[in-house]
Amino acid sequence: MVMAPDKLVYMANQIATFFASMPPEEASAGVAEHINSFWEPRMRAQLFALAEAGDAGLSPLVREALPKIRRPAVAQG
Repeated sequence: MVMAPDKLVYMANQIATFFASMPPEEASAGVAEHINSFWEPRMRAQLFALAEAGDAGLSPLVREALPKIRRPAVAQG
């Protein structure tokens, strides 16, 4: 199941809003840790696809956290 892109962006940005009051390195690490812990691989794959496609409306903090988020393996099939 693919999530609506605007819903996925909204959720990622809400996570970033929660962590935004922390020092910058802790904030991006917190965003990444939350997404790694609670988002299934398909959601994380979709997040990377949206980020790589251009301006998806992701907050700067979500973009900063991307390198710390585990990228799911590409599905074979």
